[in-house]
Amino acid sequence: MFTGLSAFPLTPLVKGEIDEKAFVALIEALAAAGVNSIGALGSTGSYAYLTREQRFAATRLAVSAAAGVPVMTSIGSVNAEEILRLADDAQKAGVSGLLLAPLCYQKLTAEEVFRLYERVCGEISVPLCIYDNPATSGFDFTDELLVALSALPGMGSIKLGYIPADPAEASARVTALKSQVAEGVTIGISGDAQSAAGLLAGCDVWYSVLGGLFPDYCLRLTQAALRGDVEETRRLNDALEPLWGFFRRYGSLRVIATVAELTGRVAAPCLPFPLQTLVGEEREVLGQVCRPVQA
Repeated sequence: MFTGLSAFPLTPLVKGEIDEKAFVALIEALAAAGVNSIGALGSTGSYAYLTREQRFAATRLAVSAAAGVPVMTSIGSVNAEEILRLADDAQKAGVSGLLLAPLCYQKLTAEEVFRLYERVCGEISVPLCIYDNPATSGFDFTDELLVALSALPGMGSIKLGYIPADPAEASARVTALKSQVAEGVTIGISGDAQSAAGLLAGCDVWYSVLGGLFPDYCLRLTQAALRGDVEETRRLNDALEPLWGFFRRYGSLRVIATVAELTGRVAAPCLPFPLQTLVGEEREVLGQVCRPVQA
């Protein structure tokens, strides 16, 4: 399940409660498009803002609506015991994989992060994906730590949060990682604005925010990159550059939630309070720049 396009949908909320009808519709659209996997309750899915009960309910809905497409869900928490409870809930709900970022209040050391993943891997029965997201977790993985973690039992993929901007350096990093990680562990790229570059550099999977709302366009881009069609990949990605500019300025969650509201996929407001979608002129401009993915 850790190859191709892994689409990360929103979890639309109404007054803090999950809009189940809208959420199911988003999942069903991803399944119909033929994405390789669905990352329910990632950062785009606002997992950190939901209660354990809400996360269990949303995961069950996602698995049911996915119609056989593998579903991965986040089990991140600052409390290790809660992580294990969330993992148990997710497995009971029928997920095919788990996603874990090392969330913290006190900054974690590399040794502490290793021990966390070691413990979790020892108590789960589905593959785990390392969630490298320093912007939200506050932890920066070294490649040495990623390689060490890949050898843990049940590790399935590494979701990279960063690659060098220079194509040669990006390719060198991905190639080095792929030569050192344990057999069967894939390398994925996130941070949508750099994802085309990551795929062309050799990553196996795009963990995609945009794919959670516009899977058809993102599948075309992913498939072009994975078959080595550099020209087509760059053409599709270049058309998204104005949208990537919004991602860089406001963060992917606020932007994709705004687009979802503008296109009528979710009711407004859809984000957990106090997060807000874009307003005013920027909202209007965003509606224009996202048109290429709707064609």
